[in-house]
Amino acid sequence: MIGAILGGAAALLALAGSVLAILSARAVARLAGTPPATGPALAASILKPLHGAPPGLGEALASTLRQDHAAPFEVLCAVRNPADPAAAVAEAAMAAAPGVAARLVRDGRVHGANRKVSQLMNLEALAAHPVIVLADADMVVPPGWLTAVTAPLADPGVGLVTCLYQGVPAVPGLWARLAARGIDWQFLPNAAFGEGLGKAEGCYGATIALRAETLARIGGFAAVSDLLADDHALGAAVRKLGLRVVVAPVLPGHQMVEASLMALVRHETRWQRTLRLLNPAGYLGMGVTFPLAWGALAAVLLPDGWAALAVAAACRVRLALVVDRALGREVSPARVALLPLRDSLGVLIWAVGLARGTVVWQGRRYRMRRDGSMIDVSRG
Repeated sequence: MIGAILGGAAALLALAGSVLAILSARAVARLAGTPPATGPALAASILKPLHGAPPGLGEALASTLRQDHAAPFEVLCAVRNPADPAAAVAEAAMAAAPGVAARLVRDGRVHGANRKVSQLMNLEALAAHPVIVLADADMVVPPGWLTAVTAPLADPGVGLVTCLYQGVPAVPGLWARLAARGIDWQFLPNAAFGEGLGKAEGCYGATIALRAETLARIGGFAAVSDLLADDHALGAAVRKLGLRVVVAPVLPGHQMVEASLMALVRHETRWQRTLRLLNPAGYLGMGVTFPLAWGALAAVLLPDGWAALAVAAACRVRLALVVDRALGREVSPARVALLPLRDSLGVLIWAVGLARGTVVWQGRRYRMRRDGSMIDVSRG
């Protein structure tokens, strides 16, 4: 009896997740098919905190420096440790783009638990232009990205512009490919669907663009210097001012460098525990986005549960194919063959994220308070 009840619940979750998969695939196709803004171009300062020199960093910085932008812009990179290997990569990228205003700042000051935000605070006073743009160091951006994410700020009612992103393996191997597929087939569809409904209220570290005066009104970067989800907090602060947060239809590539299963699990566990902290109920609801897992459970517990599994598999495969086409990916059986493994990892890491625990970021371990602030519990 209990098995039948659990099996029925699993079948319903599988069917609900299947419907969501179809709707989310359509949301990605709409987003990818929407032309980004091409003007007006606004003068902007791009801030790039750097830590280490993972594979692909040079490509990511080069893509930022070669923006096709009609207004003046500058790129300010920062390292804490003068010996950080990122410094040499940044200097080489800048030397290869002599016509672009760019500089590397070496500043070891730490202002809070979030060391990336400390670097942003060190750069904040150096920015010369009225628009501030933040972009994670591992993002590869298209040539029109800067215009697309700053143009909406010409509207005084828009306070911040952000964008979603896609996954790009930066190293060979299974784990980097699986990490990238997790973004393409799980994060991106779910976020695109939520944004399309106007319910996500997201602000994503792939890009955050806002006017300098808006940043000052919310207390500058100092206001989020102890928070793990600094991007989310910036978006929430801007909304409290009565200004809109806009998601620009441009999708930078998030470079994935996971060389092992443990690296993938640590990275995604940090993401999941951050999401759970921000929205516990919403995080629990994310469980429905794994219809393959629920379909498999239904197939084990019910004589006809295979039907739920078959529907879930068909819808998840369709999502993968639609998203890959929308992103211009090569559609192949080998890529789709990763889907069962990717979804199995995804649901297991989601389950781990349900429990409180520490997260690892930039080689340091943090414990999170309920208010989203971090405590560094690293040894040494």
